[in-house]
Amino acid sequence: MVKGLLSLFLKPNCPLCQRPAENILCTFCERKLETARFTNPLQFWQQPQPLFVWGKYDGQLKRAIAAFKYDNKPELGEYFGYQLGEFWLRVNPLKSAGRLTIIPIPLHPQKQKERGFNQAELIAKAFCQFTRDRLESQALLRVRNTEALFNLSPQQRQTNLHQAFQVNPPFLQKSLKQPILLIDDIYTTGTTVKETTRMLRAQGFSVLGVAAIATSHSSFEQPSPFKKQ
Repeated sequence: MVKGLLSLFLKPNCPLCQRPAENILCTFCERKLETARFTNPLQFWQQPQPLFVWGKYDGQLKRAIAAFKYDNKPELGEYFGYQLGEFWLRVNPLKSAGRLTIIPIPLHPQKQKERGFNQAELIAKAFCQFTRDRLESQALLRVRNTEALFNLSPQQRQTNLHQAFQVNPPFLQKSLKQPILLIDDIYTTGTTVKETTRMLRAQGFSVLGVAAIATSHSSFEQPSPFKKQ
């Protein structure tokens, strides 16, 4: 009874605005983030590198991702993962694919130590809790601590990431049958995904594509046949 009474007064604060929140975010911030969500997340689901993305990397969503990564707000990873998982199940382009193996894009150990967590891994964990897919957090290793990509040209990005990743040897021993979906927070040029996909496919794994929270992709969104239920 005491616990129930305390819960009425000790509601968690929203990590974005510090208002009392019923869940992870307050209602106000949830509504603000909803304005960034694509109505058609499948607009970029096309070869050679299919992308499933939740929203546009701008405005409130851009600020929320920055708070998540740089202001020590790991609880936002749970929120983003649930949102991405719910969206995936609702408009999944692979309804006949069955259970998937989910692999987050890794951080270099030094960068992860500085940040305290790998943002893609937190998103992937919550995604799998929602979808019941198989999580393989240690399938990929980042073995070179590369410089930030946002100021580099496409050619410089490719050179920067060359041999930056490797497939974890224990993962190679698994007789994996499920296709792989990569998870990241932000999709920009796709250089990181191309490199990790290349490495996994070279080892005989089937990689379907990548799911991300946000993209700065310049293409305009097409009208969606999907309706929010």
